[in-house]
Amino acid sequence: MPFTPFHLGPALFIGLLLFPILDIPSFLISSVAVDIEPFFLMFQVSPYLHGFFRSYLGASIIGILVALIVYALRNVSHRILAAFRLPQKSSFKKILFTSLFGVYFHVFLDSFLYTDIRPFYPLEANPLYGVVQSRIIYQFCGISFLLGLLPYIYRAVKGVSSGP
Repeated sequence: MPFTPFHLGPALFIGLLLFPILDIPSFLISSVAVDIEPFFLMFQVSPYLHGFFRSYLGASIIGILVALIVYALRNVSHRILAAFRLPQKSSFKKILFTSLFGVYFHVFLDSFLYTDIRPFYPLEANPLYGVVQSRIIYQFCGISFLLGLLPYIYRAVKGVSSGP
């Protein structure tokens, strides 16, 4: 799903359902960070929009980079989360775990949609392509965003948090 916010839907929903376990900023950012690759590949002579970073191996690199950036900016993200009534503190371990989970989930969803993705690189096969119809993946992402608003509203109204 190049250049789309579709991955934010599942990230919001899953991130808020697992709020005490996952670092929200890491999950939201890592769930869309993989989409930077198609932007750069469009400007090359490549017939593909998806390359190495749409594999679990390549996504691991992006996940680690996201974790390092989010960890460095954690004080800023903590203030933003507090403004949304979602106070959360995170360790590097939690941020790294969440970032890797986010990029892996992105690759997993895209594996159903695109023929040029090789999730298990260096293996050339994509055993997930076409297993689920693309319409269902897109609907899942859209509905997830709407469902993600429910735990947010609950937490914001009730003041439920993982603590400062």
